[in-house]
Amino acid sequence: MQQLAKWHQRKLGLLTFAAIELIIAYGFASLSIDRGNPWWYLLTLVFLVGTLGNLLRLINKFIHGKK
Repeated sequence: MQQLAKWHQRKLGLLTFAAIELIIAYGFASLSIDRGNPWWYLLTLVFLVGTLGNLLRLINKFIHGKK
């Protein structure tokens, strides 16, 4: 688990997690539009926030380099 957490802090890890979360958010968005269940909308929002968080951390790593 520690190796995964360490890898998640790297640029490739952040990009991979952002892509996976975006795919999951797309799936939940499709379900929420199709079925109209508020829980699917909530899960879509959760995964979109996760995607944005990973992308912002990735951009921060590119701008500020290693820290």
